[in-house]
Amino acid sequence: MNDLERYFENNNGRLIHKWMHFFEIYDRHFSRFRDREIVIMEIGVFQGGSLQMWKNYFGPKAKIIGVDINPDCKQLEEENIQIFIGSQSDRAFLRELKRQVPKVDILLDDGGHTMRQQIVSFEELFSHIKDDGVYLCEDLHTSYWLRFGGGHKRMGSFIEFSKNYIDKINAWHSEESSLKVDDFTRSAASMHYYDSILVIEKQPREKPYDRRTGSASFNLEGPNFWKENNPTKLELYKNKGKRGILFAVNKILRLFRLPSIGW
Repeated sequence: MNDLERYFENNNGRLIHKWMHFFEIYDRHFSRFRDREIVIMEIGVFQGGSLQMWKNYFGPKAKIIGVDINPDCKQLEEENIQIFIGSQSDRAFLRELKRQVPKVDILLDDGGHTMRQQIVSFEELFSHIKDDGVYLCEDLHTSYWLRFGGGHKRMGSFIEFSKNYIDKINAWHSEESSLKVDDFTRSAASMHYYDSILVIEKQPREKPYDRRTGSASFNLEGPNFWKENNPTKLELYKNKGKRGILFAVNKILRLFRLPSIGW
């Protein structure tokens, strides 16, 4: 049991509502920020209990910012906890929020959980996370619930939206103009999917490169690349021609996003 779960189990403060497997994930990605001068923003104040939990977990140097659409949440402010009232699906509000608060180390989206709310919040606030910060969106099971706008492989769900960023994080290796390196590629180090949670850890990145060290044990690029025995020059030419045709066919299939053949 980590400190977050221990706090939850012994909570005598404001109400907290969490899925129990979340605590291990929080601790895994947040523990490095403890006892540091950080800014954490949580969208979705609810009853204010989780803001108190973060305050206890991160320590007195942390500045906690809560965001909620319910004006009653404003009364839950206390030392080191500041609350802003507005809708997370309102781009104008989020842009004004960015002007009023410093860049954050941790952004946690535990708000209304609708598809639009999650997507708009990510689009507007991801750039406001520090270079070594963490983005966490939870309760992603709503991407499968109709009343939140979800559905399995449904266009417009947050899960389907976020899958595009798996491509973006690998864009350095793309051979096609449809997938280009962008700000996300240059700033995101990793994406972690869990049951109902997506975590993105930021880190400035440059184009990756590979190296070789040590001595080769056997030849991977000699005649045996095509056949187990030594082929003639004519056989090599024929194999090269076949591969050329196969390459051309698969290039066309790729254009239409159809499965490859022969590989």
